[in-house]
This record gives sequence, structure tokens and C-alpha cells, in this order.
Amino acid sequence: MGILNNELYVGRLVWNKLRYVKDPVTGKRVSRSNPESEWTVHSVPEMRIVEQDLWDSAKERQASLAYPGVSTDRNSLNDLRRPRHLLSGLIKCDACGGGFSMISKNLLGCSTARNKATCENRLKIRRDVLEASVLSGLRSHLMEPELFEEFCAEFTREMNRARIERSSETVHRRSELERVQRDLDKAIQAILDGVPGSQLKERIGALENRKTELLKLIAVDMAPPPLLHPNMAAIYHRKISALHEALADEASRNAAVEVLRALVDEVRLVPEDRELAILLRGDLAAMLALAADQKKPGLLSEAGVYCGSAPPVSVVAGTGFEPVTFRL
Repeated sequence: MGILNNELYVGRLVWNKLRYVKDPVTGKRVSRSNPESEWTVHSVPEMRIVEQDLWDSAKERQASLAYPGVSTDRNSLNDLRRPRHLLSGLIKCDACGGGFSMISKNLLGCSTARNKATCENRLKIRRDVLEASVLSGLRSHLMEPELFEEFCAEFTREMNRARIERSSETVHRRSELERVQRDLDKAIQAILDGVPGSQLKERIGALENRKTELLKLIAVDMAPPPLLHPNMAAIYHRKISALHEALADEASRNAAVEVLRALVDEVRLVPEDRELAILLRGDLAAMLALAADQKKPGLLSEAGVYCGSAPPVSVVAGTGFEPVTFRL
């Protein structure tokens, strides 16, 4: 695969594509892609051993085999790697904050304790036992109907508070929009009166941009409030049960693992009385997205809960926004 991505074979020498940093958890050096603007590229036609048509065909074939949605601004091979296990990368040690990793075929242990000896948590847990407990927690505890009802009430209160605060901003924006429109009318009239358009071009452009921005903001302010379906908790539990069954089917397992991993923010293992207690934190936004059949829902953004590429905030404030953390 390295040959298929080595541009030296088509007479193109590229430097500084990667930089190396030390992983604070494992202490190992890992590579990170530099932005293309920082690359140094030299043409070395004497090094070409592959015809351009053949190279282009190979790249088209690579693109056709790639998973949809894979970013092209990073190393695509890294993006295509699936986690080996259901919870890989999500398990944390409560004693030191480091990750848990496989220390034998079936056992998980604190990586920091074993690699750096700076953590005293030497307790172990079977991977299958942990996965079964987390799956049970996702299905039985997270988004319980009673807690979800409480969340809906708190969410509505928070949303209404946010909308009241925004109403005053809307008044100011409408007032500013009127001033911008008056200034635009004056500028156009000045051109009609004989003032050279070149003198007003920059001013008119700035006013038009601000007008467009204000219209978008006002349109958002006027959007109807998001609604949370009263049966969303029940729908969520049905879908989790279906995902649990899909894990046993080889044809659907990869898709089920991807969805289930998206629902988990973190699995924290807490050493207590010579045993590891499991603290499961679910991603509320992803849970609601699953129940609402939305990949990137906007129904929470108004009250400060974000999904997709927005800031990774799972809860806002108040007890009604805390149905996502459970001790298993």
C-alpha cells in the first residue's frame, strides 16, 4: 500500500508531510499530518518509474474502495482502521486518567500502570465482561423513561430562557438591519447624484455583507423551537436492542459497533475494594440522534447541547441534564 501512495514513483518528491509527537499516555512517538501548505514539493522526473495514466488509474481505484465520508486531509489509511474491540480507546482509568489496553488475550489493564509505573491501579477486568456490562447499561440504564421525562422538562425551561435572552438580540438586529438598509439607499442615491461608484464600492460591499449576515441571524431567531418526542426514550431502547442483536450478525456487526461506540463518551474504571467499578458516560446528543433518526441533529443546539462537528458538550446545566452517567 505504501507503493501506491509514494509519489516519488511518478517523479514528485514531497517533504514535511508528517510531524511526530509523543503520546502522553503511552509515551510512544506518533505521526501527525501537516497541512498541505507546509509541504515542500520538488519535481524529480528522472525518478519516475510509473506512467501517469497508470498512477491515475490506481488512485481512482483507491478512491472507489475507500469508505464514504473519509477525510482526504489526513492519512486515509489511519482513518480506515476500525477499532479492534467494541470499546477500544474509550476506557479510562479513574486513578490516573490514562487508558486501559489489552494486557493478555482477554484481560484489560491500566496502560500507565504497566508502561510507566506511575499509577498504582494494577487491577484487571475481562474484556467480554466489560463489554457485556456496558451493553447492558446502554440498554437498561441510559435514557430511562423517568429520567428522560425530567430531562425534557429541564430542556424546555433552558430553551425558553435562551429564547427570551435572544429576543432582545433580535430587536437590536432588526434595528441595525434598518440602519444598514438606509445607508445602502443613501449610497445608491449618491451614485445616482453623480458621485463616482468607485468611491462607494467598498462601503456598499461591506453593507451588503452585513445585511446578509443580519438576515441569516434573524431567520435563525424566528425558527420554531425544537421538539423532543415524548416516546423518544422507548424508541431509543428498541433501537439499542436491535443493535445488540446486530452485533451477533457478521454482516451487520461493523455498522452496529460504529453506532454503539458513538453513544459512549467514556467508560471509566474505578478501583474500589480490590475490584473495578464501571462508570459509563453516554453521549446524550448521540442518544437523542439515534432515537430521532438523525445523524447530526440540531434539536439540542438552541439550549447549548451540540452534535456533529460542533463543540463536544453533552449536557448543559441542572439535574434534568444528567441522565447520561451511570455506575454499572
